[in-house]
This record gives sequence, C-alpha cells and structure tokens, in this order.
Amino acid sequence: MEALSSLPRTLPRVLGTYGGRSEGPLVLCLGGIHGNEPAGVVAAQRVLAVLGSQQPPFRGELLALVGNRAALLRRCRYLEQDLNRVWFADRIAALQQGTGDTPLGPEDTEQRELLQEIEAALARRRGPVIFLDLHTTSAAGTPFTVIADTLLNRRLALSLPAPVILGLEEHLEGTTLNYMNDRGYMAVGFEGGQNESPAAVDHHELAIWMMLVTTGCLQREAIPRLEELRQRVSEQTKGVPPILDIRYRHAVQAEDQFVMEPGFTNFQPVARGQLLARDRRGDIRAAENGYVLMPLYQSQGTDGFFLVREVKPFWLTVSAWLRRLRLETLLPWLPGIRRHPERTDTLIVDRRVARWFVIELFHLLGYRRQRAEGEKLMVSRRPHDVSSFKEW
Repeated sequence: MEALSSLPRTLPRVLGTYGGRSEGPLVLCLGGIHGNEPAGVVAAQRVLAVLGSQQPPFRGELLALVGNRAALLRRCRYLEQDLNRVWFADRIAALQQGTGDTPLGPEDTEQRELLQEIEAALARRRGPVIFLDLHTTSAAGTPFTVIADTLLNRRLALSLPAPVILGLEEHLEGTTLNYMNDRGYMAVGFEGGQNESPAAVDHHELAIWMMLVTTGCLQREAIPRLEELRQRVSEQTKGVPPILDIRYRHAVQAEDQFVMEPGFTNFQPVARGQLLARDRRGDIRAAENGYVLMPLYQSQGTDGFFLVREVKPFWLTVSAWLRRLRLETLLPWLPGIRRHPERTDTLIVDRRVARWFVIELFHLLGYRRQRAEGEKLMVSRRPHDVSSFKEW
C-alpha cells in the first residue's frame, strides 16, 4: 500500500515547510499521531513536493509535522500510550519544565519534541493559526471532518466535500484538537478513510490543499488536479448527511474483551436494538437509530464505536445567527442558570429548576462541553467563537 511503502526509513519530526516570507496564516499540519495511520504523512510529502517544484506565491507558512515516529516505523497505533489522548495542560507543563516524577516513555519523548516544534512555529507566526490533524480509521467507509463547534472551524470544515461531525469534544479528552482549540486556535481533524487504503492519501492531500485555499495562503488556480481530488471525495460521500452530531461513544478497555461485529463501515445506518458488538458482559446493541462511526477493528484503541445522527443545515444557520447576536449573554438571566464565578465561558445549570432548558439549545449557542456535579450541570463554550478572520 502506498501509505506504508512511501514512508522513508527514518522520519524527521519536521517533514517540511513552505512560505514564511510574508504575513499570513500559519497552517500546522500533523500526520501520523497514530502509528498505523501513515496516509497523512504521505499526503503532506506530496503537497510539499508540488509546492517545492512549482514555487507558487504563498501567504503565511505551511509547517508539516510527523506525529508518533516510533510507532509509525513499527506500524502500530502507539507503543505505551495513545499520543492523541495525553494533551492536558498540567502534563504538558511538566514535560516542558522537566518536572515529571517518572522517566520519559516513548510517547512522552514524542510529545515533548512535537511541543518544541509547535511552540517555535507559534512564536514566529505572522497571522492566525490553523491546525490540521490527519487521521484514518480501522474500518472502511466515507472520509469525514471532525471539529469543535465554533463558527470559524465550521467555515474550514465545510470547505471540504465531506461530512462534518460535531460533538467529539464532549466525548474525548486529551486530543490535539481540543488542546489547540483550548489555546484559541482554529483546529480541524480529517479522517481520510481506511488505514491501508491508497485513496486515503488522496483524501488527505485534498484536505491540506483546501485548508491552504480557504485560509488565503494559496490561490486555487495554483493547485494541479484540485478538482479531480474534490470529485473523488464527493463521489465517496454521496448519500451521507453533510452534518452529523455524536450521540453516543462506546468506551472500551482491554479487559472488556470487546469484539465488533464484522462488516460495519463508517456511516452505515443502524436501527435501535441492532447487534453491534459483544464483550465479556454480553451483546452490545444500538441504543437508537442512527449511523455507526469508527467501529473498532484493531487491537489497540479505547473507542469501540460511535453513534451519530443527522443535523439539518437549518439548525447550523440558526446557531450561527444566535452566536453572532451574542445571545448567550442572556442565558444567566434565565431561571436556574448562572455564570461560573471564575470562568466566564462556563454556566452552572440547576437541573431541578431549568429542566425545560434542553441540552440541544445549549449546543446552538456553542455550549458543547458538559459535566454533571450532583444536581448541577456545568456547560462550557469556546470563548473565542468568532465568525471571521477579521475578528480573530
């Protein structure tokens, strides 16, 4: 397979850069944070090769980084711990300051080196920052985009002819996407297809090109075969709803003896009660109608599967207007809702009083993260949810 055979025997942390001579966005592209997902690295190599040979005018800078180098060379998801579940502020501070209590493991070293390159790039940036995280899945199926639900992230994700998944930040912690979003940067995750599929490299290549076009780094006319790549992805995504919301994540641990039923693909429709998997406790069935996403067909990983459902584009339009009008500022005036005394982006909801205030309405206003504390529900939104680069 191209994604595996095209990897060099030694992988540099910095795969390459382009631009950097004029003001403009900094596009940080990360491939291979999971070692069995090399397609993003190969796609970044392709893009850098085209840019290097054709030398088109370019605003800002493209920086392509390699994620878990050791795991990529061994062709496994990770060696000791998942490198895409460890991006927490306290852990990062300890790595940067060298104050950890235990010797560094292989993923600790990978993360520290990645942080050094990211921080160096951020220090020299001359415009807004866009982070693009390239992944593939163990199951076959349609490529898709994953974002934290901010207006600028939506704009970037909708530039691609692929379904957009909302709500992952409610279910996964310690990801690079959440880390970069929490720091105030735009961040998009792109799942290019099945791990060993040569088509995944094409899909990732399109994702990189479209980020460069949408952010104004590069003119569309400067990119060879762009329309051909767009058409390939459009064909792959026919029949899949353009916007979906995560309804359920089935978390797994090694001792669960989780086994997914064979044959599921990304966005395969499932019915309530349908058998999806088995573990040591018995059958695992769909809790509601929807689509299955990222069914686990590999030995490593803690996500058995996700269930998603369609979100009508109308509701995204409504949501955008509500946010532009800053109507979230009115929420603390409603019964049972008050602002957190220390975090301006967090509301405290008394569920006994505000039972009528459904979570979907919080979603419309950007409050995606939630945490229950007794009768109280803490809901948070991104404080930098703006709608244009000029506001950034």
